[in-house]
Amino acid sequence: MIFFLVLSIFMMGCDSKHDKAELTKNRASETKGSTLNPEEEEIKDAIEKLLIAAGNYNLEDLNDMVLENANLGISSFMDGDWSNTVLTIDAYIDNVKKRNPLPYCEIVSDYNIIISEGQLAIVKAEAVVHRYGIPLTREINHFTMLKENGNWKFLNISFTVNQIAKEKRLFDIAIFARGYAQAWGSKRPEFVASYFTEDGTLQVNDGDPANGREAITKVAQGFMTDLPDMIVRFDSLVPKTKGTEFHWTLMATNSGPGGTGNKVKVSGYELWEMGDNELIKKSQGFFPAEAYNRQLEFGIDH
Repeated sequence: MIFFLVLSIFMMGCDSKHDKAELTKNRASETKGSTLNPEEEEIKDAIEKLLIAAGNYNLEDLNDMVLENANLGISSFMDGDWSNTVLTIDAYIDNVKKRNPLPYCEIVSDYNIIISEGQLAIVKAEAVVHRYGIPLTREINHFTMLKENGNWKFLNISFTVNQIAKEKRLFDIAIFARGYAQAWGSKRPEFVASYFTEDGTLQVNDGDPANGREAITKVAQGFMTDLPDMIVRFDSLVPKTKGTEFHWTLMATNSGPGGTGNKVKVSGYELWEMGDNELIKKSQGFFPAEAYNRQLEFGIDH
């Protein structure tokens, strides 16, 4: 946090023409996020991976993305006043281990990226945090990033938090679907189950239905064990008379216990029947099992 503030003050204090020329020369780019060059896209991808890992509370991935002694600064507006929290990323990770968090999905609407000498980046990213398809907070994130061994890593993560008014917390099934897809890559099978009602059911192809969150957790755990690096991409939603089809694409490596090490990529869909509380009451999943099993054994190219 101190580093970020000192750096910002230094940049604003460059008054001479020479300093301004040097700053313009060294600052490779500044963008609002509409058209990004390859280096900016690389930074954006790093931030989005960080936000997904944070929303999934994937602590191992988070730890790999930050520099040693990285810190976190939070300024929250509640009850008409601002309160500040500053802690190290290590302290944050230790805190998460002591509680049972719920997944969230953070969606960035606007990027402003400044890059210096291809080695240091300062990024402002405006975002909204959703949980189960409902917007909860508006956040303005500031990231200080340094390139280490060719990879962008985070030195400082600071953001302001404003609660969204209750009357504006409207359910969006597309955001719900995005969060659900993200949860499948969380390494936390209970996160997948949390998108279902207490008595919800999940059936995959012609298999026996998993009834209730505990059974759904076991189904998700099976996939996560076999495919530890699994990513599920949300493709589309298709309204149907009996519900809504959630179309997805799964990409992973079969590197779990006894795995073949082969990569798989398969698409499918779930037909959702939603409950009264905007969670999934019933899901009937379909995917090409024969193609999936063939990829497990031989890889994508066969």
